[in-house]
Amino acid sequence: MAIRLGLGLPQMKWYDLARAPAAVARAAERIGYDSLWVFERVLVPERPRQGLYDVPGLAWPDSYRSVAHPLVVLSLAAAATERARLGSSVLVAPLHGPFQLARALATLDAASGGRVVAGLGTGWSLDEHAAAGHAPFEERGAVLDELLDVCAAVWGPDPVSYRGRHALIDEAEVGPKPVRPVPVYLAASGGNALDRVARRADGWLPTGITPGQLAVLRREIGERAALYGRDAGAIQVCARANVRITEAPVRDAERKPFVGTVEQIVQDTAGYAAAGADEVLLDLQTNARDADELADLAARVHADIRGAGI
Repeated sequence: MAIRLGLGLPQMKWYDLARAPAAVARAAERIGYDSLWVFERVLVPERPRQGLYDVPGLAWPDSYRSVAHPLVVLSLAAAATERARLGSSVLVAPLHGPFQLARALATLDAASGGRVVAGLGTGWSLDEHAAAGHAPFEERGAVLDELLDVCAAVWGPDPVSYRGRHALIDEAEVGPKPVRPVPVYLAASGGNALDRVARRADGWLPTGITPGQLAVLRREIGERAALYGRDAGAIQVCARANVRITEAPVRDAERKPFVGTVEQIVQDTAGYAAAGADEVLLDLQTNARDADELADLAARVHADIRGAGI
């Protein structure tokens, strides 16, 4: 079976939000993409407390300024499509009230005919956590665990009842319900986060790692899943690729996954497939100026990957 391909929807500030999300979603489904994805950035601090991704000295890119709300963009895509799955890679759990986010995801799943994939993570930005004001940064792992518990309760049968540290739901009817149990994918690169994937996730969302690194971490997830009595084969892997296409191939010594020519993107996709990924999410939006350019590039990349038999 060919690896599934997902496409990142346009959310950045130079896209026309009145047209671009729906137009690109329709084009992607017509091209043959299996899924459509959004990410979350809520602000870009003028005096950041930390570097990008918590890497000291790494500047935040201008493309992260004024990123559109992920669930609004997914809703626009849902209304414009019929088949493609609708995922988040990722929603930052501590930026949301758990009850409200669980309801929003359930409503979107019901409205889209059961196509939502809830991709969640703990986040890394001190500034974003402070702005949201839901919980201290140090508690982000516990906040994600409680969100997963709240989602399970809200998406389950009525009456819903839940008592946690941040959420309290007395017996109540809560709807609408999702069409089916919404798959939950979690971002993780190691430690407790990787253990959480093995323990309770339907899928794993690795980002910015090589096929070799993916293979190693997937084996680790499988070993941990076995300790919890889970079937590792049931945990799907969707590798996120923030693609930057350059005019010429990047030299081997500088090579990173999905940086370079379209030909290199095809090669790296093949590498992910061989390493055990079930799906690759290609976010091409920084390479285009508008919806039409993004749709054209998405068509070219999709054709080249499928043309290579991947």
